[in-house]
Amino acid sequence: MKFGKKQIPVIIAAVIAVILSVVSVINNQKEDSRPVNNVNLNGDNIVVHFLDVGQGDSEFIELPGGECMLIDAGTQEYSQTVIESINSYGYSSIDYLVATHPHADHIGGMSDVVERFDIGEIYMPKVIASTKTFENLLNAISDKDLKINTAKAGVEVYSDSFLKMEFLAPVGNSYDDLNNSSAVLKISCGSNSFLFTGDAEGLSEKEMLKNDYTSLDADVLKVGHHGSDSSSTYDFLNAVSPKYAVISCGVDNSYGHPHKETLESLDKAGVETYRTDKQGTITITCDGNGGFNIETEEK
Repeated sequence: MKFGKKQIPVIIAAVIAVILSVVSVINNQKEDSRPVNNVNLNGDNIVVHFLDVGQGDSEFIELPGGECMLIDAGTQEYSQTVIESINSYGYSSIDYLVATHPHADHIGGMSDVVERFDIGEIYMPKVIASTKTFENLLNAISDKDLKINTAKAGVEVYSDSFLKMEFLAPVGNSYDDLNNSSAVLKISCGSNSFLFTGDAEGLSEKEMLKNDYTSLDADVLKVGHHGSDSSSTYDFLNAVSPKYAVISCGVDNSYGHPHKETLESLDKAGVETYRTDKQGTITITCDGNGGFNIETEEK
């Protein structure tokens, strides 16, 4: 079949249109193939899972609208526990990842988590550690071309009329003890709030008190440094005034965590205290209107 000169531009235009249509379909297929969190939306509820990772820390938080956050990931030996837990809750990506400070019992499993999941925003304090564990995490982040946001007092992760996530520490720029560089995050939902303190000790607590005493008030406190007596000072507990406290620590750990002094302080303050070494993973659901539901595994 022969085409006239007038027909050729029309045919070329038609071919280009078909090519563009095919490209568009391919692009849409790629877009649709990205992991989507397969979760039952919790409405305005926040669900916090204090994962049992032995002598370490890891909290997985289900946020309104199907988003989620992971704070720390325990030691490397617990990385699969963290990964499997997140999968079991129906998530295939993590919107917000927080590494409170570069100690192995908090970030040891995080490089595996970064490799396994699609990651949104990453927050870490501006400190370094000359350890293989820390190097592995930085390499995992670099391999995915991800950016690290600095976690420090005053940095707001998210805020709307119902939900606010903001760092209250570290207040200072350098510390002799990495524990005091811990990123401390407050999550407020409606009239309720959670305070996650990493391993922040007395010095950091004092700085937070001086920086903004009133902002520390929270219903649920993730107790600092696994219940060590170097954290949870009287003035700090008084300012937070929590209804519930969660201590993440390992069974019969060599540090003696949680220390007797901390448990006594929490008891005197009338705080209902939960422990991962006694009760396994602890899940607290909050509706933002004063309603809390607490579930434990009970070892």
